Amino acid sequence: MNDAPLRKIIHVDMDAFFASVEQRDDPALRGRPLAVGYAAARGVVAAASYEARAFGVRSAMPSTTAMRKCPELVFAPPRFEVYKAVSRQIHAIFAEYTGLIEPLSLDEAYLDVSANLRGLPTASQTAEEIRGRIFAETGLTASAGVSYNKFLAKLASDQRKPNGQYVVPPGRGEVYVESLPIGRFHGVGPVTAAKMERLGIFTGADLRRQSLEFLERHFGKSGPWYHAISRGVDERPVNPDRERKSSGAETTFQRDLLDPREIEAGVLSMADDVWDWCEKTGARARTVTVKVKWADFKQVTRSRSVSTLVGDPEMLRDVSLSLVRTLFPPRTGVRLVGVTLSNFGQAERARADQLDFAPPIVAQSHADQPTGEHA
Repeated sequence: MNDAPLRKIIHVDMDAFFASVEQRDDPALRGRPLAVGYAAARGVVAAASYEARAFGVRSAMPSTTAMRKCPELVFAPPRFEVYKAVSRQIHAIFAEYTGLIEPLSLDEAYLDVSANLRGLPTASQTAEEIRGRIFAETGLTASAGVSYNKFLAKLASDQRKPNGQYVVPPGRGEVYVESLPIGRFHGVGPVTAAKMERLGIFTGADLRRQSLEFLERHFGKSGPWYHAISRGVDERPVNPDRERKSSGAETTFQRDLLDPREIEAGVLSMADDVWDWCEKTGARARTVTVKVKWADFKQVTRSRSVSTLVGDPEMLRDVSLSLVRTLFPPRTGVRLVGVTLSNFGQAERARADQLDFAPPIVAQSHADQPTGEHA
């Protein structure tokens, strides 16, 4: 650790956010196992209430699987505009305590309250007051983690969910992480956790015993990060100007598709949804990615970056189609398609007449992507 003043960081995470909003607005849903999503054969759970989680229902789970785990499961269709409106209420509360707010999603954010605007003496007291305000104004509960860096605060916010908070004080970070399983560490996904376990790394203490050279040899550029967090060290500031890295849309078909025309229609529909978001936000990007999930749940992505920014809907449509066509004829039925934009830049630099394709970049994964609404 260096001699810089310790920060006071709060990670606020709403409890089962989407599901809690639905239960708040419909008393008949309270106390019942609830999934936000659709009970259709191809439906996917967007969020699950704590009552549903007790049966093993989780976000991103196929609805059919969720119903097998919990026959009494109730579905509520998602109302994203309502969730966004509630999120704006919550962020307005944050802004009364600090200008250093780093949103991570609709339902969670980091706050740096080292010099909070209300003059409260401790970060713990500040978190308590913020959580109380959220409940009073929205009727929803939030959990919070309080510590001297972002990594520890995020870990701590899970410690006493739902509707609780946990503090990791200065000097206790290394002790706190040493007993935690590797899978709890932010930045260590399932694939990396499995690799660490093959190397005999199961807990924070196991990770701390590894040298920096060992971690760099096995995990490359991520090695220094793992070396630091095993010691409770995270120097990242709360960044209120954090740029969005990507924006996308995807759809699951009612049946597996083999006809390229039907697959292309789905891709074009998702490209149009993404462009609608671009128009609303003014955002423009260079990289287009198309995702296809096959009937066996394996998935593949195709990406292409252009020399300037994607400047109009036709350009996005053309690039998306050129990418999905690299997968034709399909090797099996197509269950899902998605289109994502990333590598954002300034909109005024976008010129649709300067399209220069780079070679496609191919990445494959056999796991579903997280939905973001998880806690």
